[in-house]
Amino acid sequence: MNARLLIASVVLLASAVAGASAQTRPFEDHVHPSKVFGENRNYRLFLPPGYESSNARYPVIYYFHGHSDRYTLERYDDGKDTVPKIAKFVAAHDVIVVTVDGYVARDYTGFYGGSPWDVRADGGDFDFGKYFHELVAHVDSTYRTLTDRRHRATSGLSMGGFMSLWLSARYPDLIGSASSFNPGPEFYAGDKGSRMLWRPKDHVANHNQTMVRLIHASGDFISQYHEETRDAYAPSAVDFEYRRDEYHRHWATSIGETFEFHMRAFANSALDNVPVEWSHDDPYRQFSVWGYDVEASGPGKAMVSLENVTQCSLRVRTRRWSPDGPPAERNIQIRTAPLYTAGKTYVLLDHTIGGDSTARRELVADPSGRLTLSVDGAGHQLSLDGPGCGAEPPVLLPLTSSDFLRVTPGSPVTLPLKIYNPRNVAQKNVKFRLESEYPTVSPDRTEIRIDEIPAGGVVDVSSRIPLTFTAGADGYARVGFTAIVGYDDWLSSARNVSVLVEPDGMQAPVAYEVLDGRTLTLPVFRQKGNQGGGSILQRTVTEGTGNGNGILEKGETATIWVKIPQGLDPFDKNTWHRAKVRSASSALVEKADIQEEKQREWTGAQERTSLIEWRSGTPSGAPIRLILDTESVSFHFTPDVRYGSEKLYQAIQLHRHHLNAVELRVP
Repeated sequence: MNARLLIASVVLLASAVAGASAQTRPFEDHVHPSKVFGENRNYRLFLPPGYESSNARYPVIYYFHGHSDRYTLERYDDGKDTVPKIAKFVAAHDVIVVTVDGYVARDYTGFYGGSPWDVRADGGDFDFGKYFHELVAHVDSTYRTLTDRRHRATSGLSMGGFMSLWLSARYPDLIGSASSFNPGPEFYAGDKGSRMLWRPKDHVANHNQTMVRLIHASGDFISQYHEETRDAYAPSAVDFEYRRDEYHRHWATSIGETFEFHMRAFANSALDNVPVEWSHDDPYRQFSVWGYDVEASGPGKAMVSLENVTQCSLRVRTRRWSPDGPPAERNIQIRTAPLYTAGKTYVLLDHTIGGDSTARRELVADPSGRLTLSVDGAGHQLSLDGPGCGAEPPVLLPLTSSDFLRVTPGSPVTLPLKIYNPRNVAQKNVKFRLESEYPTVSPDRTEIRIDEIPAGGVVDVSSRIPLTFTAGADGYARVGFTAIVGYDDWLSSARNVSVLVEPDGMQAPVAYEVLDGRTLTLPVFRQKGNQGGGSILQRTVTEGTGNGNGILEKGETATIWVKIPQGLDPFDKNTWHRAKVRSASSALVEKADIQEEKQREWTGAQERTSLIEWRSGTPSGAPIRLILDTESVSFHFTPDVRYGSEKLYQAIQLHRHHLNAVELRVP
């Protein structure tokens, strides 16, 4: 055989081997065009056996990879773990799995391969939500899929686990079930230039119509964040599952079991239903959900919240930051789903939350049966009277404009309980009952009767239900209630509400400093790395605006720094920490939420602290009680911990809140 024939034979043999290898691979790699990126995008496809020979349609699980990886799922493990497990599951089930590519060229220049999904504070050039719509449209038009939300699921690891929770929260009408393996706790979302920190634990109600599963590896380095996410979902109305696997790495464990969860979701016909009631938070200026189109204009950042939306009522609120920011300056236009009688007139009752008045105006449903509602960002309780509407139950208004009402233990407390009548006629003989299964509140059940609430009126029943809370010595403790309103002599509605109870024995800080334009150099703790330890460094800061005399005066802004004798880390001694400032007084305004990444955590998690000022018009001399909430961090490393034959892979990142109470006087 001459050399030329030998070369040709080798080439033919190599081609045959490559062809055989391609035929035996359990996946296919494809590209599709994307307008969002202006280029072709990659994805990996796992098809069930018999797909080519059948006419059946299949549900789809979209899987999102983590940091440094891509759609091939090979960066972490050379394709030896996750890919075989997905392939094994698909080989035994009637389901399609698509692995999504989070690649953004700009962000893949270092740190083990790159940061996917464009979720940083300075990002927003590529909207992976809009891209997900493109990918879904491509998959549904190219393959035999079941195209309703019930049969569409998301799943993912780490940053991909965050994406699974974020996209299913953003598009609950597109995605029926979501699972998340050791998710990143928080990243940024929203329009470029006005991105907002999004933490799934702050927006649980977005998932009230979604089945959700959280999987936590016990030795995962961000385990504390997973526990906090679980604690937020567990008492909610979400159909929620939680699994803790004994495993020593930041990894996707129990993949087969989790995909079985999605198979149960695919069989759950309740996911076909359009919800009678829903809630939704969104950081974008324009969004659509459940047939409603929302456009919010105005300066700066804002989270728009549609709460307890039914055909005949809803609450609209905004926050400059989530979950506890003040209202934002917004003009909000809501075009409803086609739920109303075309051409008919509806009376809109618009109660400004925190105000005393309810405005009335008339709306006419357009030819498609939609109404257009317009409000500002101050916070509004809206209800409709007209064909199909007019029998709404009384409404318990929010206890606070913040995230949670915080109460003191040990002595009777009156919660700000206000009952609103959303009807255009008076409601009589209204019964209100507050119940709790928590042993730390007394009494655990109380009921009152309200003779009459005028149309669009509010009755304050705070003084009629005094409560006493018992607290421990640690941080805030949650107490849950069920608020039940009986009306029309036989109907009733129930809402779950929660308060946070301050710990007993809260002390004044050993020292604190008010930075009202001052420059200070303070000792701060800095972690050494992900195997524990650290050192104290000197940090020079100039913060606030004012005369720099260390006293918060009218017209000034300031931060407050607190000295902590012992932080969470053994090496963190007598260091200073900027505080998140909380107060029950309306005299104090949180001017800004300062967000700084938590040292060397690499999670995206932010330490959130406050820039404060006195509210204009506050009288001088009044003592105002403040709670100073500071946070310390540590990499907790125990070198002799083993998971079977293997060592604990990485130190666990921990954080602790330290609470102190002080009084400031308004100068």
